Amino acid sequence: MTSDSIQQDVFTVLHGQPSPIVSRWLYRASDPFAISFSVRRSGDRWVEWLVARDLVIEGLTTPTGIGDIRLAPRRIDGYDVVEIEIRSDGGSAVLEVDRDLLAQFVDGSLEIVDLGEENDHLDMDAAIARVTGSAA
Repeated sequence: MTSDSIQQDVFTVLHGQPSPIVSRWLYRASDPFAISFSVRRSGDRWVEWLVARDLVIEGLTTPTGIGDIRLAPRRIDGYDVVEIEIRSDGGSAVLEVDRDLLAQFVDGSLEIVDLGEENDHLDMDAAIARVTGSAA
């Protein structure tokens, strides 16, 4: 694959809401350990979380996560979903994403950077420069 990123928009069920919302999943080779997960709130306003790619991969098959984000595979009304629980000081939300669509996204990320090859895609000099404000 020649691209260094993959993005996928998916309809997502938010518990307690009558209609689905849009979630956006983004993976970039430049941040190989993370997946950006965003939920459209209204118009073009998105709320974004960074999630460890390993957590998303594990959440496809087994309950996982501690702290603010937890994932668990579930079968709900005949559909295979991944339930995503998001917690913060301001409250919590539970979302359901189609498991097959999320698995396709994860497979696409693995075509860009395979497991175990993440360190090969890190530019440590650039990361240090960003943190320190220098031009290393």
